[in-house]
Amino acid sequence: MCGIVGAVARRNVVPILIEGLRKLEYRGYDSAGIAIMNGAMERVRAVGRVAELEVRTRELHADAPTGIAHTRWATHGGVTEKNAHPHFSKADGIEISVVHNGIIENHDALRRRLKQAGYEFVSDTDTEVIAHLLHSHVAAGATLFDAVQTTVRELEGAYAIAAISKTEPDTVVGSRKGSPLLLGIGNAGSGHGENFLASDTSALLQVTKYVAYLEEGDVVEIKPDGYRIVDRDGKPAERPIVESQLSSDSIELGNYDHFMQKEIFEQPGAIANTLEMVANASSLSPGLFGANAEEVFSRTQQILILACGTSWHAGCVAKYWIEALAGIPVSVEIASEYRYRDSVALPNTLVLTISQSGETADTLAALQHAKTLGLRDTMTICNVPESALIRQSKLRFLTRAGPEIGVASTKAFTTQLASLFVMTLVLAKLRQRLSAEREKELLQQLRHLPAAMNHVLECEPTVRHWANRFAPKQHALFLGRGVHFPIALEGALKLKEVTYIHAEAYAAGELKHGPLALVDREMPVVVVAPNDVLIEKLKSNLQEVRARGGELFIFADRDTHIEPSDGINIINLGDHAGPLSPILHVVPLQLLAYHAALARGTDVDKPRMMGRPGPAGDRETGWRPG
Repeated sequence: MCGIVGAVARRNVVPILIEGLRKLEYRGYDSAGIAIMNGAMERVRAVGRVAELEVRTRELHADAPTGIAHTRWATHGGVTEKNAHPHFSKADGIEISVVHNGIIENHDALRRRLKQAGYEFVSDTDTEVIAHLLHSHVAAGATLFDAVQTTVRELEGAYAIAAISKTEPDTVVGSRKGSPLLLGIGNAGSGHGENFLASDTSALLQVTKYVAYLEEGDVVEIKPDGYRIVDRDGKPAERPIVESQLSSDSIELGNYDHFMQKEIFEQPGAIANTLEMVANASSLSPGLFGANAEEVFSRTQQILILACGTSWHAGCVAKYWIEALAGIPVSVEIASEYRYRDSVALPNTLVLTISQSGETADTLAALQHAKTLGLRDTMTICNVPESALIRQSKLRFLTRAGPEIGVASTKAFTTQLASLFVMTLVLAKLRQRLSAEREKELLQQLRHLPAAMNHVLECEPTVRHWANRFAPKQHALFLGRGVHFPIALEGALKLKEVTYIHAEAYAAGELKHGPLALVDREMPVVVVAPNDVLIEKLKSNLQEVRARGGELFIFADRDTHIEPSDGINIINLGDHAGPLSPILHVVPLQLLAYHAALARGTDVDKPRMMGRPGPAGDRETGWRPG
């Protein structure tokens, strides 16, 4: 996912733009660029990291009070400087520059139309059509604010955009649909003369903690002395200004070498924070999820989980928990698939979305698709309190993982699991499937979870040794059974994300249906081996691997009676944690991926091809001083 920063001020905004981009690199990158207004419109672009762009801006002595900036993650067109943002449209004395996050689905038709009108294209991107559309409307007499409103009505797909025009040198205009964009209020609206746009709060902490989250279809204009917003219908709109709870320290490395390492070791604290509301509770209440949660949960007959990537794996774990403990049927859908397919909407279905950011475009679109099918009971588990998913869901539970900067998700996943387990217990209790004694026992296990995770983290030295042996490998296989199969999926995903080793995960019982054909002496096989009811069946699967020369790397609970030997490597994680076992067993898999990536020399925090994303004013114009 690309990153956007925009700024207007009564000082040089170039350092603000560069620092903002640096904070957004975790969203994915392959190139970066800025466009600034300083009498003339200037543009600087670079392939690679933001650091390269910073060098080029220094060489050009870039200095300006207005500008937009962008980190690109290629979707249309190759990774080249000509495809890097910002994109220009220049003709007849009118100059427009635009940055864009998202995909314009009708860009081919728009490109043909614009070519017929005489516009020339110099890039392979879908974004360039936006620049030329804006130019055509400004050339016809529109202000940039009006031109953006007209242009976005012509676009199909998802976008967040920010644009500047030579004819309005103190103005940045932005809009969003399906991609995040927020407004940063300089100096809390005190009139000191600066305002900002960004994809993420982290990009703006250097200048302000006061932000307003734009709604779908909003168009915003910022100037040094204020801003105005209109909604998708062009009507003046107000969006609440909130003080971000993020701190600059929370997005710094501190004493760690990488954000992924930091976030792995922050997990005990993140889980403790997430469970703070139940830490001292003698029993669980539906009110944890919203004022009318008991009413919604009581009528729920099935649950539809919508998520992507790591969050989808969390949903898969939740399916096992909810069906076993609460007795409610659960289907888990990949959001990018569900949003486009015909599906059957059953009555009394609770739609549960899971997302770290709360802005995942496919998950938001899938939620809207479910609503169009008549599903009105909605809930989200999310890490960002002001996010779109939070605003669009009836019920919610906030994970309190803190910012996750490393692209490979770690603490967001484990806090999602902890939240889903709390939800499971509430559902089970409402259905009288959870006795008071069992509830007390499981609550005690939840409270012990941070300490148990700290114990698991002590296995890092041995995992580091294993990781060095993984470094030269090209392929790896992960195995799990039951509720731990999604943990194997997550482990394989982490390894491929940060090491670029081809890794696949299978339910161990499926070995004989194909994966065994791949096992040989060069194929390390990672096994999640909890001491649960499936352990004896899993042991049979391990013998199948050894019979074909595969080397086993087993993360096991104590008393599984799996002994180390030639080709069998074991790390004992401690006593079996019952239903909470998946939350603990994923941690060493995260460590394995992290240390294997270090051994291979990859960029752990920014792996290739990966990304993650006031005062009252004039009622008629919507203008607000700020």
